[in-house]
Amino acid sequence: MKAFAFAALLGVTTLGFAAPAFAEEGPATATIAQAAAALAPNRFVWADPQMAAVDPVVQPVTVVVSLPMQRAYVYRGDTMVAAASVSTGKDGKDTPVGIFPILQKREMHRSNLYNSAPMPFMQRLTWDGVALHAGNNPGFPDSHGCIRLPSAFAKKLFSITTVGTNVIVTDQMVGDHLDPALLDTEASQANQAQLASLER
Repeated sequence: MKAFAFAALLGVTTLGFAAPAFAEEGPATATIAQAAAALAPNRFVWADPQMAAVDPVVQPVTVVVSLPMQRAYVYRGDTMVAAASVSTGKDGKDTPVGIFPILQKREMHRSNLYNSAPMPFMQRLTWDGVALHAGNNPGFPDSHGCIRLPSAFAKKLFSITTVGTNVIVTDQMVGDHLDPALLDTEASQANQAQLASLER
């Protein structure tokens, strides 16, 4: 993994992109990774050429959430096309590590566990309450286990995923290309039985 090289990027000055930066220019993956390393809380970069392409050859989407980096990365195939700051579970309410297929999607959802708290662009990862969704994003772990995303990023991500899209939550550093080792773990079976139950 390219943890050392990517860790060095964490020292870059904060850029704070609030919109789909680079959307017209189509930056190199390394540029996206550099911008991602310097994101301020509640900011993101997005440069997915397939969103604007006519009749694209669609590559699969994979989302990787790095807990130590407090970042979510979106890959098409093995190439990074977007990234955002996130807020994951705080101590005692940790976000679980593993590979989770998206089990359910709802554009507007309210928490069943926490006072009907709004969870816009909810993408469920576990049936016991862990999901990706738009929410408060202070730049450090602060949720009850969910992965909170910047609102505009959550909306874009919602538009390109499907039930079954893999979300990898890792306690490792993440590089600019999808590391196949992240997929080759015992955790790759996490929630597969639950996903299969939806297809019955």
